[in-house]
Amino acid sequence: MTGKTIAIANQKGGVGKTTTAINLAASFAVLEYKTLLIDADPQANSTTGLGFDLRNIQQSLYDCMINDGQAGDVVLGTEMEYLKLLPSHIDLVGAELELINHPNRENVLKKIITPVKDQYDFIIIDCSPSLGLITVNALTAADSVIIPVQCEFFALEGLGKLLNTIKIVQSHLNTGLEIEGILMTMYDGRLRLSNQVANEVKHHFEDMVFNTLIHRNTRLGEAPSFGKPAILYDPDSNGSVNYLNLAREILQKNGATKITNQEKILASSDEQRNA
Repeated sequence: MTGKTIAIANQKGGVGKTTTAINLAASFAVLEYKTLLIDADPQANSTTGLGFDLRNIQQSLYDCMINDGQAGDVVLGTEMEYLKLLPSHIDLVGAELELINHPNRENVLKKIITPVKDQYDFIIIDCSPSLGLITVNALTAADSVIIPVQCEFFALEGLGKLLNTIKIVQSHLNTGLEIEGILMTMYDGRLRLSNQVANEVKHHFEDMVFNTLIHRNTRLGEAPSFGKPAILYDPDSNGSVNYLNLAREILQKNGATKITNQEKILASSDEQRNA
């Protein structure tokens, strides 16, 4: 598997998009898949969520998109051996306007990723909560997209608009773009509403919905303030286990056969947990 690029997108905020980007990337990394996380959100929450101080970021995705910076020069190492980060910065807010007259403006991010694509097994793009030009760039560069959907009222609000944007990108910019899956987040099995929303989404979208549910978990909310993914902050938390299971589901879906000792250990602990 060479550099499968997955965008995490939903223009609706608060659905667990950045949480998914950080923790899915970290889960691939702990399973020893070389992973690059690209923070394509001007809020830079994936960058700070991995422990980086924005005041110390010398170059970011903005420099790659606007100043012809090379991804290889901007990518940062993290405390996980198999996880790298292409950081964001508030400057990225201005990129939408600065790219507006660019002759190939929807393909800028794809051009940035292409030279480093074969250095990674997975490239995860954390999109901004909008359907602007940067998100269109992410969808154009991606092989597939994961859509996080919150298990709460109005969960499906705006989803039609996102799916329509994906169709437009598929028609005009990236014919190979696939929907990797719809991911149910913030699920609480004790609540009737959570179960109703999960069942409704599965009824509407059937096989497009991941089997893995991301349960509401305080550790997932706490981890970013410590600059760590959940797998490092609390490896035994439900949030860590959920995202590891999501990573495994994606690996299985993509026919990956690489099973590491770490994955066997985690699978064993999951079996004990569920016994």
